Amino acid sequence: MRDTRESRLLLVLLIAVAFALITVDIRGGEDSPVDGARQAAAAAFGPVEDGVASAVDPVGDAVSAVRDSGERHDRLAALEKENAALKAKLGSDDRNRSRLAQLDKILKTAGAGRYGIKGAEVIAIGAAQGFSWTVTIDVGANDGIRRDMTVLNGDGLVGRVTTVGPDTATVLLASDPDFTVGTRMEASDELGFASGQGDRPLRVELLNGKAEVRKGDRLVTFGSQADKPFVPGVPVGVVSRVDPSGGDLTRTLYVTPYVSFTKLDIVGVVVEAPKKDPRDTVLPTKPKPVPTPTVTVTVTPNANAPVEGQEEQ
Repeated sequence: MRDTRESRLLLVLLIAVAFALITVDIRGGEDSPVDGARQAAAAAFGPVEDGVASAVDPVGDAVSAVRDSGERHDRLAALEKENAALKAKLGSDDRNRSRLAQLDKILKTAGAGRYGIKGAEVIAIGAAQGFSWTVTIDVGANDGIRRDMTVLNGDGLVGRVTTVGPDTATVLLASDPDFTVGTRMEASDELGFASGQGDRPLRVELLNGKAEVRKGDRLVTFGSQADKPFVPGVPVGVVSRVDPSGGDLTRTLYVTPYVSFTKLDIVGVVVEAPKKDPRDTVLPTKPKPVPTPTVTVTVTPNANAPVEGQEEQ
């Protein structure tokens, strides 16, 4: 439309009519004469508005979802961090409980044998000083540790101290092939010498070739002169196999050690020997034998069988 005098007059007239209609609608309230026209317009344009809203709402929902997703991600990250910290704490608590249990067991063993011990932690394992089965512990000369001291844990004999530094020491394990310790059989008092065989049972040579030995018999350390390198009465292991005697001067036994040498953590170094040989008092209580169930079979007589003294008809 061209910008002419007539067009400007028409625009002014339309604006005046619009203001008049607005004034009439406001003054009329709910009975406004233009209410019908407004409802007709709503009926005509409502579907179009609804369609536009339906098209726009998913975009708004997507934006809200992204925003909420970010918030949820932050919450999940925080929860995952809390869970990781909780798991670490639980793991630490489990380890602490395990160590406390080990220490408690060592103290009970030391108390039973009247051993004065210095607690230590295994901090390294492997070949050292030419030995193949050794561990390093975190106590040394500054802690009163000396060469040829007995090392034990809550289960029994671990080994002996071979090398001492200011703050650490090397322990030769009883499983090492170069390791030898004097042993004494429980009850029978038969003496022998146990030698390490790596991951196999200890080999024990009894001095008495005719000694009566059975599987399940137990051994403790016999003790050394001046209690170096071994104090008496430390549990060594259980007989798992006995070689036939064969008339030899000695008798060979194979003994499963009480100590698991691949799971060492907390140990005790005997810094003070007992005043009296504890003999078998440090050995754990023997488990009670499980009774073998017996089955009783009752035979029910056959009603159709002939009675003794009567002939079958």
